Amino acid sequence: MVPQNIAIVGAGLAGMACAKTLEAHGARVRLFEKSRRPGGRMATRRVEVDGVTHAFDHGAQYLTARGAHFAAVLEVTKSMNWPDEKRWVGQPNMAIICRGLADGLDITVNRHVVEITGSPGAWMLRHHDSALVTPGAPSPDAATAEDGPFDAVALAIPSPQAIPLLAGPAPHLAHVLEGVVMAPCWTLMVAFPTRLPLQDTLRLTGGPIGWAARDSSKPGRNAQQENWVVQASPAWTREHLERRPAEVALLLRDALEKLVGQPLPPTLVCLAHRWRYALVEKPLGAPCLWDPALGLGAGGDWAIDARAEAAVDSGAAMAAAIRRE
Repeated sequence: MVPQNIAIVGAGLAGMACAKTLEAHGARVRLFEKSRRPGGRMATRRVEVDGVTHAFDHGAQYLTARGAHFAAVLEVTKSMNWPDEKRWVGQPNMAIICRGLADGLDITVNRHVVEITGSPGAWMLRHHDSALVTPGAPSPDAATAEDGPFDAVALAIPSPQAIPLLAGPAPHLAHVLEGVVMAPCWTLMVAFPTRLPLQDTLRLTGGPIGWAARDSSKPGRNAQQENWVVQASPAWTREHLERRPAEVALLLRDALEKLVGQPLPPTLVCLAHRWRYALVEKPLGAPCLWDPALGLGAGGDWAIDARAEAAVDSGAAMAAAIRRE
C-alpha cells in the first residue's frame, strides 16, 4: 500500500521538494525542522546596527539550474541573474526562495528529532524543542514529545545527522550513509562603512578563503551598503572547526585584509557562522536512499552533487520512491 501519512525530517530544499510532490498526489505530510525557519542552507542573517539593518546570505551564495524543473522554481520565485547569466539569486535574499516553497506546507519549526521508534507502517518520532536546549546537551524529559504513527519517514537532513536516526530502525541504511563525505564551512559576515577595492566575487584556492562576495551587490539588496560574505576553505575550516565564532571572525577578517593588501576600514558587523555540513565531497551516487519494506529513507544534495538543484532532485526522487511502494 502506498503510504498516505508521511513525516519528513528537515525543511530545506530536499524536504520541501519531497513534501510538495507527495501532497500533489494526495498524501498527508508533516515536516519537522530543527531551525527557527525552513530553508536549511538557503539562509539569510539580518543584523541591526544603530537602527540600520544589514543582511547577509551566509549560506548558499547562488544557484544554478541545469534542468527545467529547477529553472521553473527559480522563475516562480522571481530569482535574478548574479553575477552572470549562469547563476541565480533570490531577491531580496536567498531565504525568500524557500519561503515560497514553504507556503501551504505543514512545517513544525524548532523541533529536533532525536529518535525514530515504532515499526513499519507505524513509525513514531521523538523530538524536543531545539530553541530551549543547549546544543550538544541532552534534552530534558519535559521538553521531549512524540508524534505519529506515520506510514513512512523521510530524512531530508545532512547524511551525518541521518545516520544516528537510522541506526536503530534501519542499520543497513545507516551503514550505506557512512560512505558519504561532507565538508564543513566557516562563514564570515562583515560590513564596512566604505567600499573595498575588490571585484564583487572572488573564488580562491590554497589559502584560508575559498569564496568572497560583495553580498550587497546582488539584485534587490541595499547597494549603498558594503556587506561581504567570506567562506573559508574546507581545509581551513577543519583546522579551526572547534574554535569560538568570535575568534574565527577575526581570523577571516585578517585573511580578507591580506587579500585587499591594505588596512581594512572599521567593521560595522563582524560575525562568523559555522556550517558543520556544508559541501558534498563524496556523494552517495544515487538520487536517494529508500527501503520500501520499512518505509524509511533519506535524501539531500549529498546523494547527488554539491548543488542546490541536486537537493530538489533528490527530494523529488524520494517522493517517487515512496509513491512506488
